[in-house]
Amino acid sequence: MTARRRTLGVCYYPEHWPEALWAEDARRMADAGLTWVRIGEFAWGRIEPEPGRFDWGWLDRAIGTLGREGLKVVLGTPTATPPKWVLDRHPDMLAVDAESRPRKFGSRRHYCFSHEGYLQECRRIVTEIARRYGRNPHVAAWQTDNEYGCHDTVLSYSVAARRAFRDWLRARFPAKGGNGGDIGALNRAWGNVFWSMDYADFDDIDLPNLTVTEPNPAHSLAFRAFSSDQVARFNRAQVEIIRAYSDAPIAHNYMGRVTEFDHFKVGADLDIASWDSYPLGFLEDRVGASAEDQRHFARQGDPDFQAFHHDLYRAVGRGRWWVMEQQPGPVNWAPYNPAPLPGMVRLWTWEAFAHGAEAVCYFRWRQAPFAQEQMHAGLMRPDSAEAPGLAEARTVAAELADAPEVAPAPAPVALIFDYAADWAWAVQPHGRGLSYFDLVFAHYRALRRAGLSVDILPPDGRDCDGYRAIFAPGMMHMPEPVKEALASCGAEVVIGPRSGARDGHFSIPVPLPPAFPGLDVTVARVESLRPDMPLPVAGGGAVTGYREALDTTCEAFLRLEDGQAVAVRAGRISYVGGWGDAAMLDRLVAAIAGRAGLDTLRLPKGVRVRDSGRERFWFNHNPHPVECAAGMIPAAGVIRLRTDAD
Repeated sequence: MTARRRTLGVCYYPEHWPEALWAEDARRMADAGLTWVRIGEFAWGRIEPEPGRFDWGWLDRAIGTLGREGLKVVLGTPTATPPKWVLDRHPDMLAVDAESRPRKFGSRRHYCFSHEGYLQECRRIVTEIARRYGRNPHVAAWQTDNEYGCHDTVLSYSVAARRAFRDWLRARFPAKGGNGGDIGALNRAWGNVFWSMDYADFDDIDLPNLTVTEPNPAHSLAFRAFSSDQVARFNRAQVEIIRAYSDAPIAHNYMGRVTEFDHFKVGADLDIASWDSYPLGFLEDRVGASAEDQRHFARQGDPDFQAFHHDLYRAVGRGRWWVMEQQPGPVNWAPYNPAPLPGMVRLWTWEAFAHGAEAVCYFRWRQAPFAQEQMHAGLMRPDSAEAPGLAEARTVAAELADAPEVAPAPAPVALIFDYAADWAWAVQPHGRGLSYFDLVFAHYRALRRAGLSVDILPPDGRDCDGYRAIFAPGMMHMPEPVKEALASCGAEVVIGPRSGARDGHFSIPVPLPPAFPGLDVTVARVESLRPDMPLPVAGGGAVTGYREALDTTCEAFLRLEDGQAVAVRAGRISYVGGWGDAAMLDRLVAAIAGRAGLDTLRLPKGVRVRDSGRERFWFNHNPHPVECAAGMIPAAGVIRLRTDAD
């Protein structure tokens, strides 16, 4: 990978402030050591206040003002916030929720990805912006839209989505000769003989909501795959236009734990993956932490949640990734919004750099005194006095002068993340609260507790070579090429539970799962468990939530206390027939690391290690100092050790 300089940036909204402030803001940004300024992603109404009437003057002057201070502009396309006049033109463009209620105007993301009229409006505004600024020397990067999927906006049950879904299904089940679709093939694939659900024509197929009881899981899974493809299609339309006018790299800013669309497919059309990191905002409602840990990490954020997404989006960006929005203080939208512990803004920034980020941009420059985000802190207060986060950003800027360029090396361990598996678990969790994301994240936590650096891989099996160990839990559909790639990659491979449990149309395959090369294991029975009914594992830990009974001749290396096999292996392949708690997963990781020849660590609670190509980082997410192998780490502290010879 090409080494790149680490940089800092900020999100700025010149349209929110008197023009007399812009030059002073730009000077203070540059003096603070910032490089990038993201603008424009919500400004459609200021760029085009009426249909066809464009006001470019203010944006020209804003870009020029920032550029004169040596700042580089990330210019956003404003399609996440269409003005009211766009809705007046296309009153049916709104997304519709599962209860058939329209998602109305009055905030943002009020559009359906499948609406053709709105897509044409987006193509038009993006063309105008790209044509005007594509060769502007100060516009050094682009961002498409803003936070696809935020506010539950991927799955839309609109008339436009129904029409597009039917066309998508025709293409997925083509008729012989290529004329139209084969409805019989769809009926067979979905098992529509069950409950007399056969369709005579694709136009008979509705969206899978408001059914009396649960819809056919194959129908629901197909709708989720379709909805994901609509996001990729929408994004691709903008990228193609920007590339026609600009050579600058293009990014999108993803979110934490938004899995309703396949980020790998969207990222294939982009140059950079970025995401919006809000450690304190996410802690309460996305991490799944215990009440005790929510209290302990209330001002620091979870020790693994941000790191997981750093590694995920590094994979989505094929090595190039940023944090486009970094929390610099209290936010406005979480159940509780505490201030970060002093030092945490610096720690979060360095954590991103340790995982390979090229840029970390803070949200936002100045706190807004109006509208929905007026309680969201920035680097500046509304009165232009400095907020606490700015001092920590300055500290990082000074420290970057002594930091090597971003040159991450491959980690020794990989973890596969499959968005389609997340949809399958969402369609059929089989037990309350069970989710694919939580299963994969639990494995990631265990690997991090052992002091191991992790790469996240897409589910296609093409990037498996070179790793000492690969974990692929819960991958419900495992195509044969993926199984073959894992079986032949030379790593210690861990699959299960539910790996290979369904085919591509959500039927149970025969031979029964996992049907993995070289592994004599059959899942004979499955059960979901009440939270208060864990099954103890001999030697420590427990299976909780989900458990499989295994018919196998393979060697068992983890068993329940009653002797039934939980984890078995044959050669380099291991299958785990249950959802392990933290103690069981720690034992699983220790066993696999030992077989793979990997050195592990005993890390104190809240302490994490990350190895990059030239450095080893130690992070203390605790509100108190911690002694560890690297020495005493202060509360909310970072130790950075050089490991190269430079």
